[in-house]
Amino acid sequence: MSHSAQSHRDLKVWQIALDLTESLYRLSSAWPKHEQYGLVSQIRRASVSIAANIAEGAGRRTTGEFIQSLELKKGSPGR
Repeated sequence: MSHSAQSHRDLKVWQIALDLTESLYRLSSAWPKHEQYGLVSQIRRASVSIAANIAEGAGRRTTGEFIQSLELKKGSPGR
């Protein structure tokens, strides 16, 4: 990886994404049981995918490729 971070684990945004996931898991555990396979599951999967997408993008060779990867993941056109 030629961008400044040595690993995705060094990226503050990845660390924040993990904190968000932990918080959402904790909060959603108190939600009604009838939501466990609906809203709870969907929110948990979405939060996990944020950190996963960052980690995947960080494996790109350049900062530009990393940014382009994240742009594609969020559904925006590359810049």
